[in-house]
Amino acid sequence: MPDIRVTVDGVRYDDQVEARRLLVHHLRRLGKVGTPVGCDTSNCGACTVLMDGVSVKSCTVLAVQADGSRISTVEGMAADGAWHPLQTAFHRRHALQCGYCTPGMLMAASDLLQDNPDPTEAEVREGLEGNLCRCTGYANIVAAVLDAAAEMRADGPAAAQAPAGRTPVGGGAA
Repeated sequence: MPDIRVTVDGVRYDDQVEARRLLVHHLRRLGKVGTPVGCDTSNCGACTVLMDGVSVKSCTVLAVQADGSRISTVEGMAADGAWHPLQTAFHRRHALQCGYCTPGMLMAASDLLQDNPDPTEAEVREGLEGNLCRCTGYANIVAAVLDAAAEMRADGPAAAQAPAGRTPVGGGAA
């Protein structure tokens, strides 16, 4: 079995993996259960993570292909008890219902805002194009991303505080 080294949400992991293991399954083996296994065909985008800063559908990447990479999951968005502005905006705008797509939406939106901190509505829709939601109709998701973008431009890197007693939207505890 090949040896791989990945850094996931700032923590380095050295492992042996089967050559055929998908990154999404490897992440779950590492305890990163906030990244769901969706369709296993790359159609839904629920398993989207950032690999070296670029969004990828982790069901289409072999763990061995991620060797040496920095992986960011939804569980790494919140820091020191503070939600990321995207998580806050999704909560405030009710941009989720069942929540299954939310981790992938958050990660795809994060990638979009890294590249384009002031997107138009059309650019947000295009940036989220590979992520499906069967519940919301997308309007609140798009509004949340636009809100977060405005907040991030105004506040710089500071993240919004999580409401008391709440778990970060789309991922594990902060």
